[in-house]
Parts: sequence; C-alpha cells; structure tokens
Amino acid sequence: MFSIKNRCRLLLNLIICSVAILQPARSLAKEGMWIPATLKNHEKPMKEMGLELPIDKLYNESGTGLNNAVVLFGKGCTGEVISSQGLILTNHHCGYGTVQGLSNVQNDYFANGFFAQNQAGELPCPGLTVTFVRRMENVTEKILPGISDTLRDAERDSLIATRIKGVEKEFEIKTGYDATIKPYFEGNQYWVAITETFRDIRLVCFPPNGIGTFGGDDENWVWPRHTGDFSVFRVYAGAENKPAAYAATNKPYAANQFFNISTRGYKEGDFSMVYGFPGTTMEYISSFELNQVYAINDPISIAARTKKLATWSKHMDASRDIFLKYTSKRAGVANGWKKWQGEIEGLRINNAPDKKRAQEKVFAAWAALPSTNPVYRTILPRLEAEAKEVDNLIYQDQHIKEEVLGIELIQQGSMVERLAASFRLGFSDSALRDTLTKQINAMSWFYKNYDLETDKDVFKSLMPIYFKHCKKDLPDFYWHDYKAHRRSYRRWARLTYQRSLLTSKEKLLAFAAGAQTTDSSVLLNDPAWKLYNAVATHRKQNLTPRIEAYRASKHYLNRLYIKAQMERESDKLFFPDANLTLRLSYGDIKGLDPDGPAGYSYLTTLGEVIALDDTSKAQFKVPAKLKELYGSRNFGRWSIGDTTVPVAFIAVNHTSGGNSGSPVLNGRGELIGTNFDRAYEGTMSDYLFDPNRCRNISVDIRYTLFIIEKFGGAGWLVNEMNLVN
Repeated sequence: MFSIKNRCRLLLNLIICSVAILQPARSLAKEGMWIPATLKNHEKPMKEMGLELPIDKLYNESGTGLNNAVVLFGKGCTGEVISSQGLILTNHHCGYGTVQGLSNVQNDYFANGFFAQNQAGELPCPGLTVTFVRRMENVTEKILPGISDTLRDAERDSLIATRIKGVEKEFEIKTGYDATIKPYFEGNQYWVAITETFRDIRLVCFPPNGIGTFGGDDENWVWPRHTGDFSVFRVYAGAENKPAAYAATNKPYAANQFFNISTRGYKEGDFSMVYGFPGTTMEYISSFELNQVYAINDPISIAARTKKLATWSKHMDASRDIFLKYTSKRAGVANGWKKWQGEIEGLRINNAPDKKRAQEKVFAAWAALPSTNPVYRTILPRLEAEAKEVDNLIYQDQHIKEEVLGIELIQQGSMVERLAASFRLGFSDSALRDTLTKQINAMSWFYKNYDLETDKDVFKSLMPIYFKHCKKDLPDFYWHDYKAHRRSYRRWARLTYQRSLLTSKEKLLAFAAGAQTTDSSVLLNDPAWKLYNAVATHRKQNLTPRIEAYRASKHYLNRLYIKAQMERESDKLFFPDANLTLRLSYGDIKGLDPDGPAGYSYLTTLGEVIALDDTSKAQFKVPAKLKELYGSRNFGRWSIGDTTVPVAFIAVNHTSGGNSGSPVLNGRGELIGTNFDRAYEGTMSDYLFDPNRCRNISVDIRYTLFIIEKFGGAGWLVNEMNLVN
C-alpha cells in the first residue's frame, strides 16, 4: 500500500502531466518583464537569441548603462533619449493630452501637425515631466526582517511604510537623487529606484492625426497597423545640467547616454528588446479573480463604452470645436474599450480560465503534501469563497463607474462638495464670494473640454443601461427622480441639464458673484449634485467597504499565493508583475496571420497606407503631402527596395500599458522602433502570455525619421541624432 505522502505525490505527478497536455509549449525567453538589475540571469538565453552587446551595457550602476536613456514619460508612458541634446522620442498618443492643451482652432496641431524648425520654436509643455532611473537595488533585507509572512496587511503595511520612509531618506541623502521603494511579487520583495525628474519639457514634433492616429479605432489593438504613432519632445535643464522649472535661460539636457539609431533595418527572426515602464499585469492571480475580469468588469465596460463612444463620435463629427474638446478623452475611453474586447477573446481562445483551474489543482495537490507549509492549504479555498461573496458588489460598482460616473455632469457633482465646504468656514459674504470664484476658476480645465449637448446625449444613452442591469440595487433617489420625470430619460436629461449650475463655468461664476453665507442650499439642491451624492452615498454605505475589505484580504492571500508558487517551482525564474517600474523584455521579430484578407506579415509599408486612403473616413484620410511624397517616391534614405518606406512591425516581446513609447532595440542595443500597441489576439497578455498569439507592435524608426525629415521639413533634428548602419 502507498503511504498518504506517496499517494499525494502520485496525484501531484498525474495532475502535472495533465496540465502539460493542456498547455501549449512556450518559450520562457519570450515571456517576462525583467528587472534590469537581474539581467545577468538571462545573459545565456539572450545571447543565444542574438544579443551582441555586453549585458552590463543594458544596465549598470556606474551611469554608463542604457537604462539612463529610458525615461518615464509623464505619469504612465515611456520615452527614449535619441540625441546628446535631450531629444525624447515617445508615442503620439502619449503626447496627445499635452498637445491638446497647446492646441486651439487657430493652432490645430491635430489637423496640421507641429514640427519645430529650430530650438527656439519648441513649445513649453506645462506640467509634463520625464523621469530617469539611475539605478535600482533590492532592499528586501532592509524592509522585511522580523516581519512574519502571515502578519495581516494592516499591521504589516504600517511597519513596512515606516521602514520604507527611513530607507528612502537614507538613499536620498547618500545619492543626492530621489528614491522610491515599491513592492514586487505582492510585497514579497522590495526594490528602490534612484531617480531624477526633469520638469522643463518642450514639444518638438507632433505629426497630424492623419499619420499619428491613422486607422483610428478600426486599427487600434490589431495587426496589421499603419500608424505613425510617435512624437518628439526635448528635455531642458538648469544650472549644472540639473532639473529646473521652466525658464527661457534653460539649456537642452546634455545626455551622456542616448540610443544610436539603426538604419539597417531587421528581418523576421531577429532578436529584439523592449525597455520601459509596463503598468499593470496580473500573471499569477487565481481563476476566481480572473473571472471578475473576464465575466464581470470587461463585458460591462465594453457595453457602456460602446454607447458612449457612439454618442461622442456623432457630436465630434458634426463640429470641429467639439472634436478638439473630446479627441483626447475619446482616445482614452476607446483605448480600453477595444483592448478589453481583444482581452476577452484571447482569454477565451486560450482557455485561460480552464488553464488557471488546472494549475490550481496542481498547486492544491502540492499544498496538501506533509512537507508543504500548512498555511498554503487554505489559500485557494479562501480566495474562492471571498471572491464569490463580492462578485455581485463588483458587478454593481462597475456599472456605476461606467454608466453613472461615465456621465461627465454627474461626475462633476463632486465639485459641489468642495464649494459647499466654503460655506462652513465662517467667511463674510465678500470673502465667501472671493473664495468661491477662485475655486471655480481653478476648475476651468473641465469646462475647456466640455460640451453640454454632447454630455446630455450620453446621459440618455447610459442611464437606461444602469437601470436595466441594477434595477434591484438602485439608490432610492434614482427611482424617485426617474419617476418624478415621468419615467422619461429624455425629459430627465433635459431638465437636469437645464437646471444644474454645473453645466457651465458662467453659471457657477454668476452664482459665486451673488452668493451669501445662507446660500449653501442652492448648491445642495442642484440636480446633478443630488445624482452624484446619491450614488456616492450608496457606494460608501453598501459597496466600497465590503469591496475594500475583500481587496485587503485578497492582497494578503495573493502575497502568500505567489510566495508559495515560487517555493513550489524554486528552479524557475519568476518575473514580478508590472508596476510601472523599469523593465526589459526580449523576443524575436515574428509575424502573425490574423483573420481576414491581410494574410501573414511582420511588416507594413507606406504603400499599404496609401492603399487604405479614404477621404470619406477621417481615420483613413491620408494627408495630401504624404500622398505627394509617395507619388514622387521622395523617400530619401528611408526606403526599402526604393519602392516604399517601412511603417510598423511586430515582435514577440511581453509588453503592457506603460510600454507605450518604449524603445525597441536590436541585438546591438540600437533603436529600430518605438513600441505603441499589442495585437488584438494577444491583449490578454496581462493575465496570460502566449507566444503564438502575443505580439507587440512598433513604429519603424525609419518611418519616424522619414516623417520628420521629408514630411515635417525638420531634417535638422535627424542631423542631431547618431545614425548607424
């Protein structure tokens, strides 16, 4: 007879064999977002795949590593330094919000583009920053000693936060730079990033939408792509080449490390790397948490945004002024909408839920072994029970976020709380009026990009969806207000927008100009505020506390779960989930055969762009000058075969949001492109990476330089770069 221990081992081996049958063969060399300081562990597979430069040229602590040429662009993109004078290359969509703030009807950079003809013509970008990571260090031994793995998060987090604050201060004193410590592997490791942030950033090049957003939503998150998704900025520095606020006397940042630019091109099968700041992945979660993404959040968001985008598009197509107000907002909403559709499809095609469950059977059998830490045995049952307990609450909350707070006027109701607070501070009437006026003027950014009629139509589109799906859980006020408006969404919208002060800055300023200390009731009776307050109160009382408690418990259990997974497969190199910190991924350039007539390809060209030209569709309208350049074959040094220019290419690199704008490098560490998207078939890579389907999409650097030089007439910038063959 077998002992219990031997039976458990036999069961474990059987399950492992069954999982191996379920899972396709995969190359670990193509999966993972690796901390640069750990790249020594990958030197052998990287060199076998085609890495030619020394591994410590990618990252080192002496200041000579290429990590010093990669920047966090703004708050959530990546950029790369491409000249000794601080030129930064990133995506068009990463610069979109900044350029919207610089644009108006007279200077429509979306329609016409912007190409500075000299440094004096570069435009300051208020609020934009870029951050360099000078080095990274594993500080786990400074943070976790003496803190038990099973200590609950509230107490644990308090102890850790105190230690982090002290260690960060030590590094800042020692290095003279900023220091930020973040958790990895759900808090099983901690790393410090030593950083330097520059605040004087100026716009240099921004192609028109006919290049930078070519293909629009139709091509977003798909392959093939034909988008010149790039923009160029410059970092300026103050005295001693250090960060400084904007000043006319600042000089271009003198970069010690910047990327050489390859004009040689590449071929399928060539080695490539992506360096950047991936935002969020969840590779190690349970099937129960994956279900909340796959079956709850994504479908709700897709349905609501489909309605919202259709409404916005109708108004944007009818008015250029509304287009300019909503173009950046629309791009942000549409980006998630399209991505989540591909995510669901990819998870379904890859049988991701089944694969997760199969892996969990293996884990459960291992956890049951007498030699395994008994704490691990209850992790999965608890994750399952707690997820099922809150699934309906998450369902309700997601509907509120997308359908109720997706209406701008209701979302703006939060502004009333800040205004109303001024009435409780004991001001005189004149002081109150002055305070309210200043508060309202500080919120002008909202009204600069807001249209009442557009938002009213969104109200009429989204509110019925909320009522349909959450009718048993609506706040009482919503039923009351709906009935008071004769159960007509059209009437409800018309009267709400007619009566609310929040629909315009002018209404609010008029109220502020005549306000008295007894007038707070005017604000608190505003119909938009009442709708906001009712749903905010419902969330606060019935949803948020329980969801937050679940998230806290889930974080605790997931921390133990990933620790246990790493113990079970102690010989495997694990990469931490993305958390907007510097990472490097690598893989080969490889094509994809999508559904449809396009067929297998790994590269697209300008000829294909011209073939897609359709003046009846804004997203496929090619600028006249670009057509002229193609017609005359005026490609300069950027052509392939003297017949066209390469536009975009794909490779098997593991990327995520935040990798937008990342440098794509060849085996010599030279820039061959700028990452901007993923293929529709592989957008599930935040949860499951399949090298057969997952592809990152990049703008070919030769197309970028062709547009700068030939289309934009800014060849002076190309002369500033170091081109290599």
